[in-house]
Amino acid sequence: MASILRQIVAGPRIRNPEAGLDLCYVTDNIIATSGPSSTYPQRAYRNPTDALVKFLDSKHKEHWAIWEFRAEGTGYPDSEVHGRIKHYPWPDHHPPPFALIPNIMASMRNWLMDPEAIKHGRVVVVHCKAGKGRSGTVACSYLISEEGWTVEDALARFTERRMRVGFGAGVSIPSQLRWVGYVGRWTKHGKLYVERKVEIAEVHVWGLREGVKVAVEGFVEEGRKIKTFHTFNKHEKIVVDKTSQRNANLSPTSDENSIDSPISNKDGTETPISSMSSPSVSSPNSASTNPVVLFRPSKPLILPTNDVNIDLERRNHAPYGMSLVTSVAHVWFNAYFEGLGPENSGHALTSGVFEIEWDAMDGLKGSKSKGTRAFDRIAVVWKVPDEEETQGGIVIREPELGEPVPETQAADWKGEGEKEKDLGMRLQSPQRHDGDISEASSVHSMGIEARIKKEKETKPPDVDDEQADDSSLEGVQIHLPDGDNIDGDKPITAPAKEAANLAPKLTTNSLSIDTKTQDQSAPSLRVDTAPETLDSQQDTVSETSKTRARDDSQSATAEQMRKIGLQKVAGIMQAMKDTRMEEKDNSNTGASH
Repeated sequence: MASILRQIVAGPRIRNPEAGLDLCYVTDNIIATSGPSSTYPQRAYRNPTDALVKFLDSKHKEHWAIWEFRAEGTGYPDSEVHGRIKHYPWPDHHPPPFALIPNIMASMRNWLMDPEAIKHGRVVVVHCKAGKGRSGTVACSYLISEEGWTVEDALARFTERRMRVGFGAGVSIPSQLRWVGYVGRWTKHGKLYVERKVEIAEVHVWGLREGVKVAVEGFVEEGRKIKTFHTFNKHEKIVVDKTSQRNANLSPTSDENSIDSPISNKDGTETPISSMSSPSVSSPNSASTNPVVLFRPSKPLILPTNDVNIDLERRNHAPYGMSLVTSVAHVWFNAYFEGLGPENSGHALTSGVFEIEWDAMDGLKGSKSKGTRAFDRIAVVWKVPDEEETQGGIVIREPELGEPVPETQAADWKGEGEKEKDLGMRLQSPQRHDGDISEASSVHSMGIEARIKKEKETKPPDVDDEQADDSSLEGVQIHLPDGDNIDGDKPITAPAKEAANLAPKLTTNSLSIDTKTQDQSAPSLRVDTAPETLDSQQDTVSETSKTRARDDSQSATAEQMRKIGLQKVAGIMQAMKDTRMEEKDNSNTGASH
């Protein structure tokens, strides 16, 4: 039974037939494996630590060592792998802090290339949780930086050795792929890296949908944790231009709300932002007619390193004080590489812009799925703080062969790590005037101007008209579940009305709540209803259905009202799931043709 479970969990990854474990030889001296475990229930469906050690001992004797990258904990104590282990942890589904790369590469090279290693044929064993994303990023980086492989060949080799045919790429997360590209440039230009603080001056968003929270994150604790340094609120939002040109320039130092000034460089020259866009992102040529929403922090927003993450989450109000997370996406970039540091002998630009389209963002838990569209395009305006520009940053070079190489502190091997974001229901909606959450609303026929007026009337009494940002809904696209926009105060069209009025029509008898769920704050739901009813459910409850629910609940107890609300949200979630499954089936059918 345990063997069957391990095969199921390994899924698309190739298992080694000799070891009977989830591992592969990327090259003769690099092994990639999923994270082993010494405790139940994990060892029932993952590589047992003792089985992995037994195989390595029999195959390579004492000439093997482990490099692990799990910020959530290794799953075993160091003593169970003879203490031959190096720790460079960072969170799952993210790229590493780039400052770790020189030390990881040097420590692996020292183990593999000293005279003893060459004599006995040492191997390194890299692992994260699945032995795919983080392990693949490091394995490919080593082949590129230490063995002279091209970026394309290294990625192709890892996919060939780690993945079953037809099950996708070994390294597939966009930000991790971006980091492998950074390693290629770092290697080509002398392996010089300069760590600097970075200030986020503005974030420009095209085609912003309602209910979207925009946050800026970075690494702390040597990369073991990701910290949210700022979440933009509606008082920091400005609608810049109702008819934005596609290639408008962005200025981090402009005193006005215009976005047509170039970046001023340290040497007095000016660089058009259009020439500084991320080389890994292709931008459309057509002009956008959507409003540009500009987020500008009210005080300096400074991150401790070049590594910057823009995190977005979208919520819609659900009945009875609940909210539904419908989008989760993020993107990492490194300001040293976006500022062309390797190409300029370490003298990176002191300001620039990183641009990316919605479709190129990182999805949920390493997948391409991000939920419903939250925006069309985003541009992050960054610069180096004045004091950091004067000091010049911290120069980091790869240690020479034989030099001691520091490693980072290991995470608690028993730890489970932080809970990742996911789509689904939340028992409480964001507070209406919470500074960290933007306004989230269900779709209905009220136009933007009417919504702004309503927001004015309900603002807190301690916020005057000058302080209140009436544009929290201005510049935001009101839309239907399928992505079609509702244009301002214009009435909803017939197809839109039909979609908006579709709502689950269930009785309380069709709802069952699993009270044994581990997470008591978010009970799991099961709705028993006909398939044709589920097919008609949408991700938003119309005003008509809300009214009907209020009328029906007038004579109900408080507990019955709660169940009715949970029931409706369950219907919405099931409809979203059915829609995603149908889209996946259609995609697979199209691919087969």
